[in-house]
Amino acid sequence: MKKWNALLCLATAVLFMTACGKNDTQAQTPVFVTESSAEESTVQSTAPQSDIPEKVENINAASMDMGSIETKMEEIPESSISNAGEDMTESMTDTGKTESMQEIEVHKEDNIETDTQDNMEEDTVMNMNVQVGDVVFSATLEKNEAVDAFVEMMQENPVVIQMSDYSGFEKVGSLGTSLPSSNSQTTTHAGDIVLYNGNQIVIFYGSNSWSYTRLGHIDDLTGWEEALGSGDVTVAFSLE
Repeated sequence: MKKWNALLCLATAVLFMTACGKNDTQAQTPVFVTESSAEESTVQSTAPQSDIPEKVENINAASMDMGSIETKMEEIPESSISNAGEDMTESMTDTGKTESMQEIEVHKEDNIETDTQDNMEEDTVMNMNVQVGDVVFSATLEKNEAVDAFVEMMQENPVVIQMSDYSGFEKVGSLGTSLPSSNSQTTTHAGDIVLYNGNQIVIFYGSNSWSYTRLGHIDDLTGWEEALGSGDVTVAFSLE
């Protein structure tokens, strides 16, 4: 019985060893590959693999650059960024203020020029000629609506009036039309020229007190009374 058991164990061991040998033989069996298959395999395996390291390196470099940028941004103090923003805002504000100031200065200059012109026009003294017979006198005109209307009449042609003597101190004559009057109680003197009753011109070689609208005054009275005389005279008023 013992012998039979020993033989059975030996047979089992031989069968096990035989099976293991077949497996090793199959594992060592060579695989034959054609050239075309090898080339295709080489092309498929090497072409993509040659690009992969470069792409990996580019990705790694980009990651490193982004990391360095983020690191540098973290190293910048927040106060510096805030100050930079404030400086830009102030610069833009200052630029706006400068442009606004320039516009204001331009408007000021325009206003000054306009005011200067207006003042010059207001300060401009207008004169007229008063011709009595053959003698011409210069008279300075007043500034009122009656004078403006009288000047418009003289711009077309000299205004010629036949004037009569009245009470030994004035000459008076009809203008033929009415002017806008602004009468006030006035004491006249020699050389005064006034509007009376809206449509009569009065020139004085004496003095009188009445309600008149002043038109002007003779600048130089030399020979004035002598030129007017004691009777009627023809007087021509014209612009210089």
